[in-house]
Amino acid sequence: MRTLRTVSEMRAALATHRRAGRSIGLVPTMGALHEGHLSLMRRAREQCDQVIVSLFVNPAQFNDQADLDGYPRDEGADAALAAATGVDLMFAPAPAEIYPPGFATKVSVAGITDRLEGAHRGGAHFDGVTTVVAKLLNIVGPDVAYFGQKDAQQAAVIRQLARDLDIPVRIETCPTVRDPDGLALSSRNTRLSPDERTRAAALHRALTAIQQAVEDGVRDPAAARALARAQLTAARIEPEYLELVSTDTFTPVRRIDGCVLAVIAARVGTTRLIDNQPLSTARASPCARHPASPDAGGSSHPAAAGSANGGKDKHATDNA
Repeated sequence: MRTLRTVSEMRAALATHRRAGRSIGLVPTMGALHEGHLSLMRRAREQCDQVIVSLFVNPAQFNDQADLDGYPRDEGADAALAAATGVDLMFAPAPAEIYPPGFATKVSVAGITDRLEGAHRGGAHFDGVTTVVAKLLNIVGPDVAYFGQKDAQQAAVIRQLARDLDIPVRIETCPTVRDPDGLALSSRNTRLSPDERTRAAALHRALTAIQQAVEDGVRDPAAARALARAQLTAARIEPEYLELVSTDTFTPVRRIDGCVLAVIAARVGTTRLIDNQPLSTARASPCARHPASPDAGGSSHPAAAGSANGGKDKHATDNA
């Protein structure tokens, strides 16, 4: 695996592969890699000829300087993990490479970014996400880009971005990877104290309570949320939000019917955590996780069209 620092190096490294018609997969990350990231890389390795991982702590998407300063960074450890997983190239630019002097452009997606994470982290958060992702898609030019279900709203925003700007990429969303007690893997989990780590598992228990309620026939969002809140209260956690929302618009639903997403955000100590659980009232046809949205610009490469397995692996797999 090679580590590249500049846009020109990345484009030059991929030029030969692109001319040869080889498929390219991109896994954007902010580093502090864990099993969730690695499962995305494995999915990309199964589907694509060349696998690229970006490693960039994006200052534009942080609304709290202390959060940015405290975000875990260990490029050496991340590089070793990526190499062991079969990544071909790691793109690890400096902030000045992505946002050079005079940079004055912002990519903004309206509507879906106004609520939940957008409301609690400020509009600049998603503007920072969409701007850096637009740049990474432009720099790498992947056939497929891989994101985790844990950041469901972010993945939906990026699908909207790709559709609206006709970017020829397939956005694949893969399942959340969890610890044995259900806590969704996150780079932020390392900041939890032992007591906080124990309490944090209540987020998953809350979502599981909603899922069980739906399976038992509950259709009233308020009743389902009350069951979830009981789990959070027992763990001394007050959520920033706990909602049942449309999987397309992320607006609250009045009734649990069809495909719905239970979403939660909460601080455990000083660490902010998010999670979600897809729900379906149709037992015979569970809701899709948007695993393979159509490529936005009509790419004809087999990795960017057709089935979720991109035409390379013979069996469908689930990663996070």
